[in-house]
Amino acid sequence: MNVVPPHVLPVLVLAQLAGTSLWFAVNAVMPDLQLEWGWPITAVGSLTSALQTGFIVGTLVFALLALADRFRATRVFLFCALAGAACTLGAWAMVSDFTALLVWRFATGFFLAGIYPVGMKIASQWYRQGLGAALGYLVGALVLGSASAHGLRAVADALPWPSIMLGVSALAVAGGLLILTLGEPPQAPVRVSTWQWPALAKMWTDPRLRSSVLGYFGHMWELYTLWVLLPLILGTRLSGVDLSWMAFVVMGSGAVGCVLGGHAAKHWGSARVAAFFLALSGLCCLLAPWLLDAPDAVFYAWLLVWGIAVAGDSPQFSTLTARNAPAQAVGSVLTLSNSVGFAISTLSILLFVALTDGVPLGWLLTGLALGPVLGLWSLRLLVRERA
Repeated sequence: MNVVPPHVLPVLVLAQLAGTSLWFAVNAVMPDLQLEWGWPITAVGSLTSALQTGFIVGTLVFALLALADRFRATRVFLFCALAGAACTLGAWAMVSDFTALLVWRFATGFFLAGIYPVGMKIASQWYRQGLGAALGYLVGALVLGSASAHGLRAVADALPWPSIMLGVSALAVAGGLLILTLGEPPQAPVRVSTWQWPALAKMWTDPRLRSSVLGYFGHMWELYTLWVLLPLILGTRLSGVDLSWMAFVVMGSGAVGCVLGGHAAKHWGSARVAAFFLALSGLCCLLAPWLLDAPDAVFYAWLLVWGIAVAGDSPQFSTLTARNAPAQAVGSVLTLSNSVGFAISTLSILLFVALTDGVPLGWLLTGLALGPVLGLWSLRLLVRERA
């Protein structure tokens, strides 16, 4: 049994944290941009959807061409981290042109396809055992990376907003360089020279793989839409730096759920942990009409529990998918499932942002429960098997 060197997990976590900080770089400075350029509130939904669409296209290209399985994964990660940083610099340089900003965010999303799922592929190469716990830390890093722009915004409130975009670009470059220190895993990864389309088809034909993938799709209906709506939810009570700090805390609390869920999976199994978090986040959705107007202590406790639960199942879905995918196509299957999942996420974001003007916020948030309900239904097979 190969022992994984102790530095591997910290390197993976820090590199993923730095690389995914690109995700919400523009969202964190949107209040400044809207004030300066007079953009409507729906602009944040458009920019987020542009990045999500870029990620969808990128993951589809990466999956169909089997890039993460045909080339050394660490080099793919480095290239995409550098390219994503360059795109964020481009967005900063042309920020006054909303159309150009949409294009740059699309491109950033495209290259994030070589960071998030490829990072999970690298983890699966190193951790043949205990993958659920390892991915708990890794996806926790993704959650913190996504929240980091809000944290930087709060810390750098006295600085001009470009410092946020420049800061996350520098972080992404550092993460790409850091991943190179890993070298090759002790067991040489399976590499292929051909496209893996037959293996990708198993996402729909293999019952166990289909169960984890469909559960993940339900999770994706809720996750990013909640994150996009979070400033609006917090805006009912907070503004300015206080709002940025609380957005960082609520989003970042998902990392706690990822890590705790990863350790719990050792005893309960990944499917049961994922089902628990799905049920908890679905309950948070359904309670929104009452808790949105609750006293402050209850309101913030509700959001923290929701923040923990909504992200806590994500690494366990990745673990289940990696375990059930064909060995030679783990990277491609993870990437394609990300592609479809983020397509669902983008549709959800567009729908819910469009409805914010006409539907009371509390009742609107109950619609997010559809994802957890469908996810729980899909996981039945794996929960019974205690996968």
